[in-house]
Formats: sequence, C-alpha cells, structure tokens
Amino acid sequence: MPSKNAQPASPTKNAATGPKLPVKTFRLGRIKAAVWENEADQKKFFNVTFARTYMDEARNFHDTDSYGRDDLPLVAKLADQAHTFIFERLAELKAEQSE
Repeated sequence: MPSKNAQPASPTKNAATGPKLPVKTFRLGRIKAAVWENEADQKKFFNVTFARTYMDEARNFHDTDSYGRDDLPLVAKLADQAHTFIFERLAELKAEQSE
C-alpha cells in the first residue's frame, strides 16, 4: 500500500515562547498521538493529532496521517489513552481553580 506523504503541520510560534509543543505524546510502535493544549476566551481545551511514522527509500523518517488495517487497533488504543489524559488534566485544572 503506497504511503501518503503528509508534511507535518508547522508548529505555532509565539515570539516569547518559541514553537508550541504538545503537552503529552503517546506512542505505540510507529503510531503516535500528540495532545495539544489550547486556550480561547480564557478557557482551556485540548486537541489530539495522530501520525504514523515511516521511512522512505532514502532512509529518511516522515509522518503521515494515513493508516493501514493493522494500524487501526493502535490508533484506537492511543485515542483511549489521550482521552483519559485529557480528562485527568481537566480535573487537575478544575482543582487548581477551586484552590
């Protein structure tokens, strides 16, 4: 199955802090999930991106957002881990606000 070449998204840059990084990255084999924390209207929210790492003929590593049949159980497990992490992080944020 040919791989879809996907350029990684350009990290959001802030002049004061540099490139924005995920707050948590989960990995199972060649599949990874990155959890991103964002803020709008003084409320925090989270997004998750998934990627599969592969090596091209020149032996360079790349990420793609295309998954094969055997990758899907790993994507599902990573989605569950990210979901749990986000709920735990939201509970921490709520506890910090009530102090």
